[in-house]
Amino acid sequence: RQVPPSSPSTTPTRPSSLSAGQQCICSGSGDDSLDGLSNHVPRCPLTPSLSPRKRTTSQSKTEPPLLRTSKRTIYTAGRPPWYNVTGTTFKEAFVIGLCGGSASGKTTVANKIIEALDVPWVVLLSMDSFYKVLNKEEQELAAKNEYNFDHPDAFDFELLVNILRKLKKGKSIKVPVYDFTTHSRRKEWKTVYGANVVIFEGILAFANKELLKLLDMKVFVDTDSDIRLIRRLKRDISQRGRDISGIIKQYNKFVKPAFEQYIEPTVQVADIVVPRGGENFVALDLIVQHVHSQLEKREITVRSALASAHQGQPLPKTLSVMESTPQVRGMHTIIRNRETNRDEFIFYSKRLMRLLIEHALSFLPLKSVSVETPQGSIYEGKRLCGNRITGVSILRAGETMEQALMAVCKDIRLGKILIQTNHDTGEPELHYLRLPKDISEDYVILMDSTVSTGAAALMAVRVLLDHDVAEDKIFLLSLLMAEMGVHSVAYAFPKVRIITTAVDKEVNDQFHIIPGIGNFGDRYFGTDAPSDWCESDEGMEF
Repeated sequence: RQVPPSSPSTTPTRPSSLSAGQQCICSGSGDDSLDGLSNHVPRCPLTPSLSPRKRTTSQSKTEPPLLRTSKRTIYTAGRPPWYNVTGTTFKEAFVIGLCGGSASGKTTVANKIIEALDVPWVVLLSMDSFYKVLNKEEQELAAKNEYNFDHPDAFDFELLVNILRKLKKGKSIKVPVYDFTTHSRRKEWKTVYGANVVIFEGILAFANKELLKLLDMKVFVDTDSDIRLIRRLKRDISQRGRDISGIIKQYNKFVKPAFEQYIEPTVQVADIVVPRGGENFVALDLIVQHVHSQLEKREITVRSALASAHQGQPLPKTLSVMESTPQVRGMHTIIRNRETNRDEFIFYSKRLMRLLIEHALSFLPLKSVSVETPQGSIYEGKRLCGNRITGVSILRAGETMEQALMAVCKDIRLGKILIQTNHDTGEPELHYLRLPKDISEDYVILMDSTVSTGAAALMAVRVLLDHDVAEDKIFLLSLLMAEMGVHSVAYAFPKVRIITTAVDKEVNDQFHIIPGIGNFGDRYFGTDAPSDWCESDEGMEF
């Protein structure tokens, strides 16, 4: 187990609660029990045990799937929609709880499940991140091996339950990083977001009633006590410089009583008991198959639903379309013309972007201020009311609007969200995001070149809301929108301000705007595109 250096370091020498021949024990009935496992096969093979861990801080992590090369990073899988057409979170993360004695191999089991699942956006949340900060008296006890790190009072369950509940609902959360050498939390907290599956592991993972309610699957890792004792002895002697007498003292006073009183009894609430930890491939296969079956039941479609909704409805009041002056219409004529060369397309697109940004800024709340002019007179003016402005672009075509935004807003912070179409499902998928810190306090200008069905914009707005940005502080900007996309965003998020230079009425069967502008990203960046310049994955919102 990942324990503080001064925490109890041994495990009771006792027979395992299960015989060596048992593979797994399943209990519980209901919708999430182990039904339908025979119809599913694990996507990836299980591999041998991982090497021992050597670290001094708690390890909670999220790892979007990617492939790194010497020149670039390729995101190999995305997160499908976790919300419905109303923008409401519909698909909660599937939470697996792993409990077991110290050194039973919980983290090894967790890593093997992650590897075998082959599911993007898996989060590993360690209970070790939630140790309470010790006061001076408690630190002195810890230095003398007199503080019980295996007792429920050693953990901040209130913070743990709150964070896991938010993570299950799809929210962005910050996890404390616990320093085992100082028995305190580091100043920097780790941001975790976008979980399809959450694996939560800890010795007391089943010890709190509110915590149990959040677990969709409960796994107890049961490893022979002799093996756990050997693991602890090796670790504490070789890695932490302890003597055998100190280890035995901690075991007798803290580890054995805590295991027998708080950990071992919780095996009764487990759905699956896994003997031998990470070496039990049969049990791990069953877990992986069950998780896959549950994820498949939760699959939802968004894009097709958007295409059939809101037909014939009047445009929403939250939409603002720039006045179609002769200059604006002339620039649209140029950039919509398929014969326009790339240099002219970029030049006039940038002009339109600048005008669009200036127009959008007029919707920000302003307050009256008085300033003194160089002539000594008072001028009654306006100033932005509120905090900073942050720009967030939907990659790749939305990134083309950043230059215009930076030219208008000095020292603006920028974020990026990569959303692409899954060609098998036709659904948008979140592949990558990078948002500035404390974005929840800002007005956010969300930028995409075009909006067709509204699927990507819907996902991007949902991401911002998950990071606690207020809905009425989000401004969606696009050079061209289809009525369908406008309705989709406005219906789901009625407080989001939608701003564009033009709205086209139609979207064809391939979800391309008609008459449209073509694939904006391809035309702007000069990349290859079909000869008919259709609005497709990049540069055109789907």
